[in-house]
Amino acid sequence: MEELILSILVHNSAGVLTRVSGLFSRRGYNIDSLTVGPTNTEGISRMTVVAHGNQQILEQIEKQLRKLEDVIEIFALPSEISVYRELVMIKVEADCSTRADIVSIVDIFRAKIVDVSPDSMVIEVTGTHNKINGLLAMLDGFNIVEIVCTGLAGISRGLNNFEINKKENRG
Repeated sequence: MEELILSILVHNSAGVLTRVSGLFSRRGYNIDSLTVGPTNTEGISRMTVVAHGNQQILEQIEKQLRKLEDVIEIFALPSEISVYRELVMIKVEADCSTRADIVSIVDIFRAKIVDVSPDSMVIEVTGTHNKINGLLAMLDGFNIVEIVCTGLAGISRGLNNFEINKKENRG
């Protein structure tokens, strides 16, 4: 199975998220990750969608997304020319006997401890899947109570032409 990461520029209007996610569910495709946020252009949002499938399914997903009225443009974000990050917060059970070991692991991964209580710590880590999975593997011997993930965000490297105004004037 191949991974597809798309950066989708959409009009920031009511129901656009429902229409995009509905397209996936109607076709029986799964969204592995979905993040949405505003862009530097008023009224335009960027969705980063991660999906898996064979080449034919992934091509079909992109074609179907292009047909949606709210979609302005779609850019594939291949790993060789893109930067990806995800934010994960991990709540770990921690007492006086385990706290120093957890802090050492957190430091190695350049993560942050954002909350401490008498019986737990909350760790914040930002990075690639490999970095996050590495930290989770090192914390495997501790009691991980809860994990919260933001979903993948991605951007292309360099000064590629992602000018929204040019894209809108085409159609």
